[in-house]
Amino acid sequence: MNTKRVTVLEKGRIINMRRKGFSIGEIASVLKRGKSTIVRHVKGVTVSSAFYDTWKVKRGGSHRRATERRRQSYDKVLSKIGGLTERDMLIIAACLYWGEGNKKEFNISNTDPYLIETFLECLKKLGIAKSRLKFSIRIYEDIDQREAKRYWARLARIKPSDILSVNVLSGKKVGKLPYGMCRIRLTKGNDYFNLITATIRLISGSLAPIAQRIERRTPKP
Repeated sequence: MNTKRVTVLEKGRIINMRRKGFSIGEIASVLKRGKSTIVRHVKGVTVSSAFYDTWKVKRGGSHRRATERRRQSYDKVLSKIGGLTERDMLIIAACLYWGEGNKKEFNISNTDPYLIETFLECLKKLGIAKSRLKFSIRIYEDIDQREAKRYWARLARIKPSDILSVNVLSGKKVGKLPYGMCRIRLTKGNDYFNLITATIRLISGSLAPIAQRIERRTPKP
């Protein structure tokens, strides 16, 4: 792969090829450049009308190929994992909590709806009743409070009125955080907090030899 700086002449070739309907991958292949380099230089360049239909077909083909690759990956993972057991859900919950949970009491906060939904499914699999969960959200002042409550309530399969509090922060983040952050707290959750933290310690203990080997091999500053 060519790592030299893109010349004016080469940039002209990139733009010209793009206007003629060449895909990012095709330009990168011809010029022996990384796709990120090509993307940077074709930004704002439009495909000429004479080549637009051909380019559109290529885009559709790329999308179909990407979709097919994702489906194949999913099928491959499904064949390896199969159904998730209670043990698996405990490990998943522990890993999610390790990264996003409170270290002193059982609560977790995040903006990612898939993470929140997955964590709730894990708690359900572990036998934790939803009546023991307390929900709150944190949003910025430019986010519609009622819509945010409806969004997280639908996700958690609860009523909007079950979201006990809304913490409104100053600033504008609607573009990045359209519905803010959801927080889940387990009441009287010491037993499950200890279970989760014990699982984390077990996982980290199993991986400790790997970390130690890396530490030994890492040059000291």
